[in-house]
Amino acid sequence: MKESIKIVTIGGGSSYTPELMEGFIKRYDELPISEIWLVDIEDGKEKLEIVGKLAQRMWEATPYDVKVFTTLNRKEALKDADFVTTQFRVGLLDARIKDERIPLLHGMLGQETNGAGGMFKAFRTIPVIKSIVDDMKVLCPNAWLINFTNPSGIITEAVIKHFGWEKCIGLCNVPVISMMNEPKVIGMQRSELHYQFVGLNHFHWHKVFDKTGKDITEQLIDHINEKNGGTPANIYQAEFPLELLHSMNLLPCGYHRYYYLEKEMLEHSLEEFKNGGTRAEQMKEVEAALFEIYKNPNLNKKPEQLQKRGGAYYSDAACECISAIYNNKGIHMVVSTQNNGAIPCLDSDSVVEVSCIISARGAEPIAWGKMQSFEKGWLQIMKAMEECTISAALSGDYGIALEAFTINPLVQHGSEAKQVLDELLVAHEKYLPQFTEKIIELKAHGVASKDPIVIELIKNGH
Repeated sequence: MKESIKIVTIGGGSSYTPELMEGFIKRYDELPISEIWLVDIEDGKEKLEIVGKLAQRMWEATPYDVKVFTTLNRKEALKDADFVTTQFRVGLLDARIKDERIPLLHGMLGQETNGAGGMFKAFRTIPVIKSIVDDMKVLCPNAWLINFTNPSGIITEAVIKHFGWEKCIGLCNVPVISMMNEPKVIGMQRSELHYQFVGLNHFHWHKVFDKTGKDITEQLIDHINEKNGGTPANIYQAEFPLELLHSMNLLPCGYHRYYYLEKEMLEHSLEEFKNGGTRAEQMKEVEAALFEIYKNPNLNKKPEQLQKRGGAYYSDAACECISAIYNNKGIHMVVSTQNNGAIPCLDSDSVVEVSCIISARGAEPIAWGKMQSFEKGWLQIMKAMEECTISAALSGDYGIALEAFTINPLVQHGSEAKQVLDELLVAHEKYLPQFTEKIIELKAHGVASKDPIVIELIKNGH
């Protein structure tokens, strides 16, 4: 065990970085960090400088001697790193605005990690994560890659299965929020309950047991539609049909609303779109306000306003995962890792999001066993969509991209799906070099979004 740890965060200029710093500060006694390197790109330089200074002030307010470095040179940062965390967004929030507005203009769900927008986030991200892994193979071949970049499960599968970096774990704050909030609604503590999760990132279910081993999932189902029932703040809380959930005897994650309640969730998204913007535009305003707060030279802790972003508590996943590996803790966490038989209806090398034991060996998935037909069918469709998405991102093959669109339950199929695919390809031209040939062809045929905000973003080089 090394006596000092070097952490590198790719996407270090993110508004989430103070949350990460807080997590490391809380765990310094078990994670003796000496250096933290925050890495970003030229477009994120100003934010990187602001958040880097805040991060250093946060450490200076502690008794610990930790130096925070900021750089636009990824290779300089990665050399001899012990842990690399990823939390970047290719194209920044402007790309997310396109992901949401273009489908919504065609009456389809626009969402960051689901539907057409989620697939395009993967198309942009997978080539970049490959370049990061390529650098790590040379500069820090023994480092762990802890991925929080969305769509987390898809990116983690690309890293492990396609790029051969087995020391990778994908994280999400959604299971953390469930395990923090659910015990309160039945008057219990987290320590009194045993959780088991099964599924894919943003598409998992879980069961809950008390200390005697009694299944109390049904009791929690009755509270799932309550305000503090475990749904993340960034998901509209349309009401789940309790009869369905009791039949399953499983608690779905908040993102299942987009699939079980597609009509209600789409209507809500379209209403928001009509009345002033998308979630991405709201988050752009929140982020701008956060960075104004971060500039305060007297601020030396995570501001409360950060809770308004969708990633609350993610440091509890990221930092605890790193500590569990470094200290060989052997604790339960819910992460994305290779299936290895935990879900029998999926391939062994598929990446799944399940309960795992985290130790120096990484993530060891806990077997769930046979899935019932309802859940099995959904999982196989969603995994097929993920596999098509990765294949299209790697190859730039338009036909495979259309396959991914066709199999995704949140994309309305037929000519409209093809039109959304085409418009998104042209809108994201700057970040999709693998699709260059097809994009040139589409532009020659006059394909372009008619949305005025998207047009303005492209005009301004975003």
